[in-house]
Amino acid sequence: MTTTSFNTPLLAGDELLKLIPQRPPIVMVDWFFGMDDAGSYTGLKVEASNLFCQDGQLDECGITEHIAQSAAVRVGYIYKNAGEKIPVGFIGSVNKMNYYALPQVGNELQTTIRVEQEIFDITLISATVQVNGNTVAEGQLKIFLKKDA
Repeated sequence: MTTTSFNTPLLAGDELLKLIPQRPPIVMVDWFFGMDDAGSYTGLKVEASNLFCQDGQLDECGITEHIAQSAAVRVGYIYKNAGEKIPVGFIGSVNKMNYYALPQVGNELQTTIRVEQEIFDITLISATVQVNGNTVAEGQLKIFLKKDA
């Protein structure tokens, strides 16, 4: 595993797009900072052109989609490094989500994904989304992976 911080992205742009199925204009992750024993780390700069931006703010759906794609980047990175085909993931449930503030255009989200439990192809993750060191959202997603047989 890579020890990381939110200072220097490990992947961005086209390299990051190799890890997720989404394509513009629905891509909700700009940077992958790596992973360590505590979790994986991603970032997103909130742009006015973002589909989930309204009145200069990223809405709750956008934050949740960012979390889901952050989890997808983690899985994609693991599978790519193992030389395996990257599976597609589906959100099974969203639990215990709390939105404390809506990020403004120009803010950079810093998101930490932690695996709480993995059973077969189902993963329960917890996420913390911060802007400038302040938590703007946190919660859990259950993700199902569809692996080709």
